[in-house]
Amino acid sequence: MSSAYTPPNDPLVILHHDHELLVVDKPAGLLSVPGKGPELADCLIARIQAVFPEALLVHRLDRDTSGVMVFALTPHAQRHLGLQFEKRQMKKTYVARVWGEMAEKEGTVDLPLIVDWPNRPLQHVNHETGKQALTDWKVMRFEGGNTRVRLFPKTGRSHQLRVHMLALGHPILGDPFYAKGEARDAPRLMLHAESLRLRHPDGGRGMNFRAKVPF
Repeated sequence: MSSAYTPPNDPLVILHHDHELLVVDKPAGLLSVPGKGPELADCLIARIQAVFPEALLVHRLDRDTSGVMVFALTPHAQRHLGLQFEKRQMKKTYVARVWGEMAEKEGTVDLPLIVDWPNRPLQHVNHETGKQALTDWKVMRFEGGNTRVRLFPKTGRSHQLRVHMLALGHPILGDPFYAKGEARDAPRLMLHAESLRLRHPDGGRGMNFRAKVPF
């Protein structure tokens, strides 16, 4: 971990709840699942299972990222949602504030990623052994010399958005792993999972969930 783990005590923010799905707004600074050791036991799924014991994990967000996360409430829903992630049928959008002003208005980053073993959990670009990673991006506006950008990951690699923005020369503000100097000085990682579009496990209806950007 990048620093001492002091997770926020925010109450659960439930965006949607039905017989198959639970969608929540994860606060920044809280692990999605337990880490190694008792000091890293507090996490989103533990807090959720205290209220919904049947909740099952489908995907994760990094500790420092906030925003929309979906949990399954039945094994059927877990399989159904897991396949949607695997087949890249989920549509995810993120909002980030990045260092500097991006010269282009939009673009795509196509750079393969793999874990940087001596420095794990960091990831890095590797054209020989990396796995395909694709991110579309679109500038929203400039803010005090930095850029607010919307990110559309087409793959789900670990730290994908963080490393792709770094590769463009615009690290995400407040990133404890990849930002340096003034870019690291933000009060939190300025990355938020804004929306998630999926098909409901019971009937396949398209649903879109959103969580307001907190920065």
